[in-house]
Amino acid sequence: MDIEIKRALAEIVGSGNFTDDLIDLISYSSDASEERHRPEAAVWPRTTADVSAILKLANEKRLPVIPRGAGTGLSGMAVPIKGGLILDLIRMNRIVKISLEDRLAVVQPGVVYADLQKALEPYGYFFPPDPASGSVATLGGNVATNAGGMKGAKYGTTRDYVLGLEVVLADGSVLRAGSSCMKCVSGYELARIFIGSEGTLGVITEITLKINPKPLAVATGTACFDDLAQAGRSVSAIMRSGIIPSVLEFLDQETLRAINRTAGLGLEETAAMILAETDGFTPAEADFQMDRLVETLKANGAAAVTRAGSPREAERFWKARRSVFNALSSLDRNLLVEDVTVPLSRITDMLLGLKEIGRRRHLRLAILGHLGDGNFHPNIMYDGSDPDQAGRAELAVEDIFKLSIELGGTLTGEHGIGLTKARFMPLEHGPTALRVMNALKRTLDPNGILNPGKMGLEL
Repeated sequence: MDIEIKRALAEIVGSGNFTDDLIDLISYSSDASEERHRPEAAVWPRTTADVSAILKLANEKRLPVIPRGAGTGLSGMAVPIKGGLILDLIRMNRIVKISLEDRLAVVQPGVVYADLQKALEPYGYFFPPDPASGSVATLGGNVATNAGGMKGAKYGTTRDYVLGLEVVLADGSVLRAGSSCMKCVSGYELARIFIGSEGTLGVITEITLKINPKPLAVATGTACFDDLAQAGRSVSAIMRSGIIPSVLEFLDQETLRAINRTAGLGLEETAAMILAETDGFTPAEADFQMDRLVETLKANGAAAVTRAGSPREAERFWKARRSVFNALSSLDRNLLVEDVTVPLSRITDMLLGLKEIGRRRHLRLAILGHLGDGNFHPNIMYDGSDPDQAGRAELAVEDIFKLSIELGGTLTGEHGIGLTKARFMPLEHGPTALRVMNALKRTLDPNGILNPGKMGLEL
């Protein structure tokens, strides 16, 4: 990067908000994926005006710009694969407004998900999407990836709560899309274009989110299965039973063993466990729904069903779920956490297909997921220093994506495409769809400066 460009960037944001120190650039060379590439500099803007001036300069100089939140993404979308400038939005972290009358919150992109929840708690409200990395993930990143989480089956994903956005386009111009209204059908839904766009079309600088009253009561239970197919059929049966659980999580035997090995929770290591939660505004409402779930689980072959008799007992179940990533990470040198979604009617087919992939590729493959909305997270454990294992792991990933598409599914439910899945986009999207996506990219970012190399979009 030219020294004059660095000086201009430092002048825009102030010297304390610019860095080209090697230690900083190394830390910005990766996210939570296995991808690595070093940027040439990084800045911490504090205002929309800062972002606008940065992008105007970058567009003129054809400088790649990579927007970044907390760096918790698992698909390499914050990795500066073509060098350039990291635009770290973490210091734009102000909760601008909470309006109970309008049932909304206005936030900057660097606000951490958990901090918004804490701010809403005294009012009895919450923002329902709940990504696993919510204690550190930023809301700008949530919007850029259309993040979901464990409550997706009942409450949806981030897209369902975005009312409006302020976005800085590649040329530095500022776009306000959407509104503060619960209904808005005036013109094209421009805000929706940027949700899940992974920073390839514009930089989000302000978000208007719908918020919900928080349920006052929950009921929690688990069901163990000796047969994987029965567990899959149980999920499908629950989702057509008329009851929509707030949480419906799946953990297979490999996952349960890992949790017991690292957390010592003494879980029964059956073929599969389903962790369910129902919620409502009275205990009777939550309990009624859980009673129906228990009936459905037993009718579909659950070997044992346990209901939490106290918040402490429920917390034991949640501790197991929260410990999954650390447990699986400890089993080998490398862990690939994948993310695919299939129609609810194909959940059993996906479960059995994933197990077959693990056997065929001779790899340890653990399955968990938010199966209330068909979202699977297959986890592949391997030693990346062994070329044979690394090669088989790469083949297994390709197998997983192909299986999902064959079953009518999608490449990603919440982690995004980024770098790791970019080459697989033609599996899911036909030539016309890809042509339209690229045309949109060329229109909004004609010089290709915004997060280049991501999502399989090439100018």
